[in-house]
Order: sequence, then structure tokens, then C-alpha cells
Amino acid sequence: MIYAQTSFAQQNSDTIRVGSIVVGTDTMPHAWIREVTIRDKAPKWLVKQRRRDRKNEDAYNQLRYNVYVVYPYAVAASFVLKDVDSVLNSLYSKDAKKQYKRNKEDELNKKFKGELENLTISQGQVLVKLIARQTGKPCYEIVRELKGGFNAGLWQAVALLFSNNLKNTYDPLGEDAAIESVVLEIEARGHFEYKK
Repeated sequence: MIYAQTSFAQQNSDTIRVGSIVVGTDTMPHAWIREVTIRDKAPKWLVKQRRRDRKNEDAYNQLRYNVYVVYPYAVAASFVLKDVDSVLNSLYSKDAKKQYKRNKEDELNKKFKGELENLTISQGQVLVKLIARQTGKPCYEIVRELKGGFNAGLWQAVALLFSNNLKNTYDPLGEDAAIESVVLEIEARGHFEYKK
């Protein structure tokens, strides 16, 4: 004879009450579980959609991570460029301008070179886009103004070897909309403030 009854263990605060069933002289815990439907396989179109969604989500998460890593450098580049432009406009001598550029380049190399060398290729691509966003000019134009056309061409050739393009502009409503959404998220959260 099988019948259901409620069993109670010791009355401690860590007691979990469960229903039980007595079968002969044995008392066994009893719990109702929801019905589960088991199918052979999901339809192929659903599996493909899930993979596509997972890939898109993974790609966006990677992009988001890369933007968080390089955004501070883009903001710093914007501040440095504004500072350099204002100082160069106040200098009249070509030699003074050349000396200032050399000193500033040495200062920036000491401060950022090691960190920037550790960026991945995709982080470098995002950095080029973000510098164009922050400064309003493609990196190629910035290098050409500060270092000359030959150096700009040389750096462009190096960038092309690493699947990058210093002539890239920033299109917040088009191809760079995902980057723009992450930047707006960073700015809305106030995660970053540039410190000179």
C-alpha cells in the first residue's frame, strides 16, 4: 500500500521541508517536477540563427572591450593635439616649432609607447577610428601636418600591413554606429576623465 504523507525532520533553522511517500517501511522524499519535452534536434534554421546571434554578440562584446581599452588614448590624443596646435600657433620660428615637435614627440614616446605597443590589431583599428572621432581629422592628416607627407605615407604603408588605414574617417551613424554606442555608454557612465 502506497500513500502520501508529510514528513518532518528535526526543527532546526536549516530544515527543508519536503513531501514524502511511504513504500512498505521506507520513507522517500517526494517532489513534483514540471513536465519536460525532449526532442531529437532543433531545426537547422534555428541552430544557424542561434550561432549567428552568438557570433554577433561575441563580436559586439569584443568591440566593446576594445573601445574601453583605447578610448582613454583617443581622448589623450585629442588633448595633446589641441595643446600642440595652440603652442605651434604661438611660435614664429621654424626652428622653435621643429624643436617643440621633437620635444613633444620624445615626451609622448616616454609616456605612451610601451602601452601602445601592447595593443592588438583590432584595438589599433578602433583607436584610429576614435582619434578621428575625437579630433575631427583622420590620423593620416594629423601625421602629415606634424611630420610631413613622406612620414604620413610611410606610416600609412605600415598601417596597411596590419589591416588598418590611417585615412579612415569616423561615421557615427553608419559603419561606426556600434563604436559610437559604446563611446556614448562610457561618457554617460562617466567612466573616463582625462588627466594631464
